[in-house]
Order: sequence, then C-alpha cells, then structure tokens
Amino acid sequence: MREVLAKGILSSRNGMNIYRGCTHGCIYCDARSECYGMDHKFEDIEVKVNAPELLEQALRRKRYKCMIGTGSMSDPYMHIEEKLGNMRICLEIIEKYGFGCAILTKSSRILRDIDILKKINQKTKCVVQMTLTTYNEELCKILEPNVSSTRERAETLNILRDNGIPAVVWLSPILPFINDSEENLRGILEYCVEAGVKGIINFGMGLTLRSGNREYFYSKLDKHFPGLKDKYIRTYGRSYQIFSPNNDVLMKTFYSVCAKNGIISDAGECFKYLNAFENKYAAEQISL
Repeated sequence: MREVLAKGILSSRNGMNIYRGCTHGCIYCDARSECYGMDHKFEDIEVKVNAPELLEQALRRKRYKCMIGTGSMSDPYMHIEEKLGNMRICLEIIEKYGFGCAILTKSSRILRDIDILKKINQKTKCVVQMTLTTYNEELCKILEPNVSSTRERAETLNILRDNGIPAVVWLSPILPFINDSEENLRGILEYCVEAGVKGIINFGMGLTLRSGNREYFYSKLDKHFPGLKDKYIRTYGRSYQIFSPNNDVLMKTFYSVCAKNGIISDAGECFKYLNAFENKYAAEQISL
C-alpha cells in the first residue's frame, strides 16, 4: 500500500478513483496499460488518503447536483477497502450533499454499504454497475482469480433489486477462444434477466489489448491455456481491438434477449441513464 496526497479527486466528468491499482488479478485488465502512467507495481495499491476531504470540498463548491461516478479505473471495493473504508466515507459525503452516484465494481463487498446506497437512492439515483464476463465458475477463477464469483455477483444484483437499487451490467470483456460461446452468453444474460437489470453495456464480443496489459494477458495465457497466445498472435497480430470470430452470432443473441426482456442494450443509452441526475424530492413536490 502506498499513501499519497492527491491534488484533486473529481475529473471534468465528475468521476473519481480513490485508489490506483487493483488486487483482483483479472488477467485481461486494461488498467495495466502503460498509457495510464502508473509508476508502481499494479498490486501495490496507491491510496489517496485525502480523497474524502477533497470530495467534500468539491461537492460543497458545485452549483448544480450531478451523478458522481467511480470505479472506471480501479475497483473501489477491492480487498483494501475492507480495512480502510474510504469508499463508505465518500458515499456518506455524496449522500450528505444530495448528489447521485454510479458505482462500477466486481465485488459483493458493495453490500456492506447498502444502507447508504438506499439513502442516496431515496433522494436521487444510485446505480450499481456490475461486471459479468464468465458464467462457468471454474473458468471465472482463472480469468478473475481474486474477485467475487460470478454467482456471488449475480446474487448481489438480486439483493440490490430487492432493495430498489437499479443496476447496469458490463458484459465485457469476452475473450476469443475462451468464453466467447453461446452457452456463456446465455448464462450471463439469464442472471441479468433474473436480477431485472436496467441495461447491459457491451461494445462487441471481444477485448482490447495494448502495451502493458497485452504482455500480462499473454503471460497468463501461457500459464493457463498453453498454445493460445500463439493463436492470438497469428489471428490478431498487435491489434488494439480484438473481436471474437463468434461476434455476429453472439451479438444477435444479446440484442434479442435484451429486447425480449426490456433491457437497454445500446451503450449510449446506458451511459445517458447513468449520467442523468434525478431529484426525487422535487419530483414528489411537483406531483403533490
């Protein structure tokens, strides 16, 4: 763990990351890419110790309420959060000042804070974004070794549903020749339908690879799937965006299931929903 004093916490689009790096160990993680300029070991978590203070200062100054996003680069509910509780403090600040939030995670640890999530959602909108990639639990342990299992994440979505907290699922990445099957896709979609998710974000059945995360990904392929790295190199070279040979068929299934069950499948619409601030108190007053 590395403690740092950050100069700021909110991006121009009101996103924040209270940690840098991750201990979830997902073999495909784009955040390992060199372009992000991380100058320390990825698993040696950088903790922005003044994040809550900076967040309170920023929200106090804002003239208009908005959605605060977190988790796009580093999961706020990785292992270290159990000890530090910084995300909980930040949520309390968000609730105190009447802002909404959209949280992206792969961890059932988020349920620790369900009381605050409900308070935020009563005032405005609190959306939990949960990444689901791999229906097969044994395969999940290889691809995402230190994360809540897919079944645990699905159960988390059900609990959020029962507590009136909306959810959006990230169906990404799908790894060619590994989890790019109809069976895998339908299994994940069944979880989404059961949980009544608002939308599913998917940019195609594939993944992205660039310097930093490509080398780590290939090292894990050599360890767990001997010979597959060579197949990737022959098929894709050094392409950044990599699509499964099954992309077209799988996307038809994806759109069909979403349409049948009233789930938003357009990524742009999902982001519009995630970014839209709602004042439920004002809406209640107008209705009265």
